[in-house]
Amino acid sequence: MRYSDAGVDISRADEAKQKIRHLAGRTLNKFVLSPIGGFGALYHLDPKRWRDPVLVSSADGVGTKLKIASAAGVHSTVGADIVNHCVNDILTQGAEPLFFLDYLAMGRIDPRVVEQIVEGMSRAARQAGCALIGGETAEMPGMYAAGEYDLAGFIVGVVERGHQTDTRRVHAGDILIGLPSSGLHTNGYSLARKLVFEVAKLKPDTYVPEISNKIAAELLKPHRCYWPMLKNVVARGWLSGMAHITGGGIPGNLPRVLPRNVHAVIELGSWPVLPIFRYLARVGKIEAEELLRTFNLGIGMILIVPSKNTPKLETELKRRRERFFRIGRIEPAPAGKSPVSFTGTLPIVA
Repeated sequence: MRYSDAGVDISRADEAKQKIRHLAGRTLNKFVLSPIGGFGALYHLDPKRWRDPVLVSSADGVGTKLKIASAAGVHSTVGADIVNHCVNDILTQGAEPLFFLDYLAMGRIDPRVVEQIVEGMSRAARQAGCALIGGETAEMPGMYAAGEYDLAGFIVGVVERGHQTDTRRVHAGDILIGLPSSGLHTNGYSLARKLVFEVAKLKPDTYVPEISNKIAAELLKPHRCYWPMLKNVVARGWLSGMAHITGGGIPGNLPRVLPRNVHAVIELGSWPVLPIFRYLARVGKIEAEELLRTFNLGIGMILIVPSKNTPKLETELKRRRERFFRIGRIEPAPAGKSPVSFTGTLPIVA
């Protein structure tokens, strides 16, 4: 017998790896000391630039958004998603991305699908100034349904010691600035898929007038990367903290960057809720509390800004033609109250 009799095609895997080497090679820079394909990747941290560097790492996945990519036959966006998600995670600690590794597992390797995924990762990594330095592509027959796969990412960044964000810098009186998301980003897809494909019984290419788009195209909008717009802001030390709004929404993520002596007040209605969330809320008759802890609802990153720095920050974002919203404030923590509270009404009819 041959390995291929068990479902593993080495020649097909080699073809995919050649495509990976070509695409990943576009992201390499002078600090990468090893070519793609070795047992380990080497990266040289520039000693002239960093006096006392602190490495920051993170790992994440794309979740069941991958099932929509498979159903629609569009895979480059999820490749960009995993890079951007990881870049945003370490950005919240003030870190600049250095290099990224991926893990891609399939029941049967399809070089065309691999090429799309890695092309998306390569494009996102170049935009973030991050090297796609290595990873793992695994063919595992029997582990995944035909046409499906899993994708995870691992990132390492760096920040100068003393310049990283610190919850102790967050104080009452700070302003909360929300940066818009492009859509669901990479969270809430298990519920979204159930609503769209089981309750509403839509097909991936169904056009939904309420969102002015085909449903799969809307759900596959890429996870935004906030590093390019914020790297100058971070370097100038204008922020007290940042929260990446992922799984758990604002209630699940903003408390992660708050000290115990403060409390965040979010003003519902202070930002526009994207049509896709209005649509999902209507189809599922979802209550506001459930929406808030499941989806980002149009806010992908929250900046915590000392009031004295807020005008400078807003001027910089306007100069870059970036949209932003004042969505709340930091107050002293009332005894026994949760770290985040909401005022006003969520502008969604459930």
